[in-house]
Amino acid sequence: MDRRSFIQLATLSGVAGVIGPQAVVASVNQPNMAGGLYYTKDAPGRWHKKVAGHLPRISKQNKPEGKIKLRVTTQHGMQAFDHYIVKHILLDKDFKFITENMFDPKKDKVAVSDFYLSSYQGPVYVLSVCNKHDTWMNFLEV
Repeated sequence: MDRRSFIQLATLSGVAGVIGPQAVVASVNQPNMAGGLYYTKDAPGRWHKKVAGHLPRISKQNKPEGKIKLRVTTQHGMQAFDHYIVKHILLDKDFKFITENMFDPKKDKVAVSDFYLSSYQGPVYVLSVCNKHDTWMNFLEV
């Protein structure tokens, strides 16, 4: 192969390496939310064996004065900084941030968050973020 052919082939390979993956990624139907990627019970993706320990569970309790207490629990071990739940994030019906609770894996033995809402109606989305197995979403109608 002469020098000119080698340069042309190398250039075409480089362009294909940049354009090809973008074309594949663009064709994947991802949800329209910040980050664009999370896993659910029905769509666990590559982590299909990890649902039980990563999907956040949500319970609702009505409190006096019209407040609602949401308790979020992720059944996941807290193994110091090796493997743990980083935080729980609460989002409204439009996937807008409401609040979050971050965990200290050296102090927190379980990933449990209590959130209090007043004057909100509609779906609440909860994200549970694992340092190794990505972000998991569940929701509850309030």
